[in-house]
Amino acid sequence: MTTLRIGTHNVNGIRAALRRGFREFWDATNADVIALQEVRCRVADLPLDAFEGYHVTLDEGKLAGRNGVALLTREAPVRVRSLTDEVLSFGPGESPALAPAERIVNRELGGFSDEGRYVEADLADAPLRVASLYLPKGAAWPYEPDSEGKYQRKMRFLKGLARHLTASRREAAAAGREFLVMGDFNIAHTKQDLRNWKTNQKSEGFLPEERAWFDSILGSRSLLDVVRRLHPTVEGPYSWWSWRGQAWANDAGWRIDYHLASPALAKAATRAWVGREATYEGRVSDHSPVVADYAVDALGSSSTSSIG
Repeated sequence: MTTLRIGTHNVNGIRAALRRGFREFWDATNADVIALQEVRCRVADLPLDAFEGYHVTLDEGKLAGRNGVALLTREAPVRVRSLTDEVLSFGPGESPALAPAERIVNRELGGFSDEGRYVEADLADAPLRVASLYLPKGAAWPYEPDSEGKYQRKMRFLKGLARHLTASRREAAAAGREFLVMGDFNIAHTKQDLRNWKTNQKSEGFLPEERAWFDSILGSRSLLDVVRRLHPTVEGPYSWWSWRGQAWANDAGWRIDYHLASPALAKAATRAWVGREATYEGRVSDHSPVVADYAVDALGSSSTSSIG
């Protein structure tokens, strides 16, 4: 059985994550594809040893010290798309260099082109299109004063993202590829995805309209939540905990990091887990990695199950 091991990790700054054990985790995990969010590093300061053994596609954005999404793959991708027309691209032993990317044309997402929030690539070694996403946090308007601007920005991004995910998934299916979007969605979808859901019903990330949006992008012919499909009754498994207080010790977390896959790929997932570190002191980031194994033998040029 041929298995692809694929993971996503909001590293909250790649240099800090590297010091805290980022590479040790991923070396032990031996993933074939890794999606990163919040790389948060200028090109000149990128720690290249963090990416050893991988081809890197990175949209670092233009906001100093913020955001940045990347895809790490064993082979150079055959096609790259982003919200901008240039990304950083480099392979093992190479220096980062700008490379052309196909710009995603989307009215709502166009205003986010400088923020390093979305990149997708067609793999060279599997019939799969993968994407790394860092969704805006938003705000709890109208419950927080003066927060409507941040709230509306997130709503605009959500609208554009839903439209893009549908278009990209259908295009991938027409080309015989499955589709997988991973990353930090900054939304806990259901009560199972948030320990303290009762006290967070007026908090950003758990607002009714955010959860309704999540409902709208999932379906038996569109995208499936891989972790939830494999763990239907589990509380969590959570992927984010505040650095403050006793959130980590009490496992008072949020599940906001997802694998959302086209139906055939989701059904090919044999295992999914959160790489929660053993101790608070050993945390690599405020997010833990989310990893899944996909049995890809059955996925080929005839795989068009996701054209719904």
